[in-house]
Amino acid sequence: MDDQEVIREFLIESNESLARLDQEMVELEKRPQDPQLLASVFRTIHTIKGTCGFLGFATLGGVTHLAENILSQLREGKRELTPELVTLILETVDVVKTVLVAIETTGHEGPEDYAGLHKRLEAACSLAATATPVEASPPAPAVSPDPEEKTGPKSSSIADSTIRVDVVLLDKLMNLVGELVLARNQILQFTAHQEDSTLNATSQRLNLITTELQEGVMKTRMQPIGVVWNKLPRVVRDLATSFGKQIHLEMEGADTELDKTIIEAIKDPLTHIVRNCCDHGIEKPEVRVRNGKPAYGKLILRAFHEGGQVNIEIADDGAGIDVQALKNKAVQKGLIRLEQAERMTDREALAFIFLAGFSTAAKITSVSGRGVGMDVVKTNIEKIGGVVELVSRLGEGTTLKLKIPLTLAIIPGLVVTLWERRSQPRKLQGIGERYVIPQVSLLELIRLEGESGKRQIERIHDTPFYRRRGSLLPLVYLADVLKLGSTGESNVVNIVVLQAEDRQFGLVVDGISDT
Repeated sequence: MDDQEVIREFLIESNESLARLDQEMVELEKRPQDPQLLASVFRTIHTIKGTCGFLGFATLGGVTHLAENILSQLREGKRELTPELVTLILETVDVVKTVLVAIETTGHEGPEDYAGLHKRLEAACSLAATATPVEASPPAPAVSPDPEEKTGPKSSSIADSTIRVDVVLLDKLMNLVGELVLARNQILQFTAHQEDSTLNATSQRLNLITTELQEGVMKTRMQPIGVVWNKLPRVVRDLATSFGKQIHLEMEGADTELDKTIIEAIKDPLTHIVRNCCDHGIEKPEVRVRNGKPAYGKLILRAFHEGGQVNIEIADDGAGIDVQALKNKAVQKGLIRLEQAERMTDREALAFIFLAGFSTAAKITSVSGRGVGMDVVKTNIEKIGGVVELVSRLGEGTTLKLKIPLTLAIIPGLVVTLWERRSQPRKLQGIGERYVIPQVSLLELIRLEGESGKRQIERIHDTPFYRRRGSLLPLVYLADVLKLGSTGESNVVNIVVLQAEDRQFGLVVDGISDT
């Protein structure tokens, strides 16, 4: 392995370790006497320091050596972990990340020597020498050496069973599988009308193998949402410290898997939402106590699979959103009239949050208040086929719900048809124009035949409705939406029942082909 390959491996492993280290340091602040957690943090810094010496990265080696000394003192019980010490070690981690980026982009550590950080780390190390030793953490039990270890280090079974693959290669494989799926579909459609038993058996075998290959390749791209969440404890801890707040973060469903493309797309929106919750969602301790709440605020992240989608909820028990203040701001900005505001529901008023430049923050901070952000969050989530929903109760808290697809790679769809229209000058060769509806939005299909079927469609204020199991289902005619006119010839009404956000409607089409 040449030097460049060694450095590349070092960068990959170090970045993976540092992503975990942020979360472990925040946990360690809560459980300073946890020997396993402390040992894990120490090992990460120790490994990076050791490799730096081998590769000749002096700047990295210097700061990690001093951080390792402090962690060693903590492990040996020579000092206690304080919030100031946690902040200092996290600052060291940030410097390590910065230097790693420099190495990756330029090949060297950069001109900065971080002398200020060096001095503070040295001062922290020397303080322990004069401090009274505290009771040491319980030592790890002695383990008798394995005779086989004398012949040399053994490789990890995990390392033997895993391999790193470039994402570009995975993307290429996914595209090829997508093309294979389309070719498979064409073959199946062709063989469905053939009476050759051998050909039919072969096409079914191809169908089975293609489906398994598609599922296998898609699994290689799946990552747990914890990959994104691991960075958030550090974000919450830093913001809580800077705002003088106490915030307890809980994460449920961190092992919920999504496609890597989706993970990348939701990373920034999630971080922005969490920052908003910390900034002006959760109140300061004295305000919370005055209102009969615990001094510390709760921020809960929850993820779970449901109906072919991933649901992500970000909930806080903070001040909630003042709907009346939203309405007043909307009137002030000229978005609605006063009488409209009075008739508006809370749900409709909360939608103003997602308008560009709309903010009710009393003051502008480095985190929020400029009216930039929630509109971008909504746009980015909708760009990947997701939906954003906001629920809030004044004084009790706010919950933001995201519904996003598992993957964008291959999406099952229902093919529907519109026959040729008399108003159209060109002929459509008798097959009509075909359109595809994502199946994730599909609830059911309804077919109404004859004059009795047509009479089941009612009109209320010129809006067509179908009475479906006792409730009214609004109808939309696809030909009208596309301004194609009407044939007026069909004796059958085909209704595709769809779900859009939390509402249902029926899309009327001329024909339904297949999936």
